[in-house]
Amino acid sequence: MDAKLIPDRSVGVSGYQLFLTLGAGISIASLVLDWLAGRSLFSSTGLTLPLVVCALATAGLGIWVVPILRNLKAGQIIRQDGPQAHLKKAGTPTMGGIFFIPAAVMIALIWSGFAVNVVAVSALTLAYGTIGWLDDWQILRKKSNKGISPRTKLALQIGFGVLFCLWMMFTQSVDLTTLILPFGLMLPLGILFWLLAGFVLVAESNATNLTDGLDGLAGGTGAIALLGLAALVAPTSPELAIFCACLSGGCLGFLVHNHNPARVFMGDTGSLALGGALAAVALLSHSLFGLLILSGIFLAETLSVIAQVSYYKATKNEQGIGKRLFKMAPLHHHFELIGWSETQVVSRFYSVGGFLALLCLLLH
Repeated sequence: MDAKLIPDRSVGVSGYQLFLTLGAGISIASLVLDWLAGRSLFSSTGLTLPLVVCALATAGLGIWVVPILRNLKAGQIIRQDGPQAHLKKAGTPTMGGIFFIPAAVMIALIWSGFAVNVVAVSALTLAYGTIGWLDDWQILRKKSNKGISPRTKLALQIGFGVLFCLWMMFTQSVDLTTLILPFGLMLPLGILFWLLAGFVLVAESNATNLTDGLDGLAGGTGAIALLGLAALVAPTSPELAIFCACLSGGCLGFLVHNHNPARVFMGDTGSLALGGALAAVALLSHSLFGLLILSGIFLAETLSVIAQVSYYKATKNEQGIGKRLFKMAPLHHHFELIGWSETQVVSRFYSVGGFLALLCLLLH
């Protein structure tokens, strides 16, 4: 995927123009990827057609669902300690993942002929989406920023992750526990693979969740990462490539309603599901190293939060007040507070995401 298809500057560029550029870039990239792999547009294993179909389907579904969410008063509660510019977003409907995730998953299931591996990753994706829905629903019900407790959320993530790992353990080849690295290198992990697998499922879902903080950010970076993963796994797992292409298209369809200024947010319902989907596909397709590269944006967001909290605790004075490494975490808020506009942050994160996808494919 050519990172040049995604802009690296957005001065004077509206959220709608940024969305159109991203949509065109991803569509062209999928066509190029299919052409390079010798797949025709109407091939059963092509990436472009399921991507476009899902984008159109979820965009159309959003026209019906977003007003319903608004009428249900499913408005986002904006945290008071966040960037002050975000307070104007209060009341924007959230829980948008409730329409684009199930729609993309259902199309992927049908398109792949209900392939066993697609059924498994779809179940994990919907399970993590359900955790997110519970969190979103509690936030709306309590009208506060606190949904289900972090301990409950983590326990549910681990629980569904363990079930997915048990399914892999009893259905997949023992070769699955070997980590494939660039240049043909292999690293047998044995039982350690299952600990790594559980960690990846939980960490990836939380990382995409942290990235969902600006209009179009998680949806756009998710679409890029999913298309990159689709291209990566297509030669060995075409059914999982179709799944990724469908979710990438679903993200694009969602962005029709989520680009700046957003008319709906995906909420934890969408962000936890996207992370779970990426991790599940990577685990089943021997693509963990590729996922590490593709998830560079999500990783940076997570590390910024960890670093911020750790530095604050390490520098506490006698009054219990510490210093901040960033103006605010996650990282996208830091860039906002140093003067970048929302569209500038999102545009540059898209550019980095495109570069990482290209790097991932070149290394493999």
